[in-house]
Amino acid sequence: MDESWGEGKRNYEYIEENEYEEEEEQDVSYGDGKKKRVMNDGYNKKGSKAGGSVPPCCQVDNCNVDLSGAKQYHKRHKVCENHSKAHSVLISELQQRFCQQCSRFHELSEFDDLKRSCRRRLAGHNERRRKSASEYQGEVH
Repeated sequence: MDESWGEGKRNYEYIEENEYEEEEEQDVSYGDGKKKRVMNDGYNKKGSKAGGSVPPCCQVDNCNVDLSGAKQYHKRHKVCENHSKAHSVLISELQQRFCQQCSRFHELSEFDDLKRSCRRRLAGHNERRRKSASEYQGEVH
């Protein structure tokens, strides 16, 4: 097979499929009439894969739930549905809770009672609510 790599030739790089990866091939247009063929592995550019051959699993200590069939949200944050809603879990020998606002685990001391959002994020949320409520009342009067 003797092909020259001259102008207009395209070089395609194909990745071998893995049972945990989903790949799609698509054409991307750049608006200037040129198109480029790209491989999409199912993750966005910011996402990362842990080695490719290791299925995603929950980060809670002693939880071996396979997240391969889980919702994208749970895969992205490496937490199973049960532990994302639990009042308390053990991670690195610390009692923690998953914050719905931050999408991260925090120590229990950062939460009020059984709330699922940490104090810092709740404070910002409440301040925005107070601000918009006062603006609304200011327009009426």
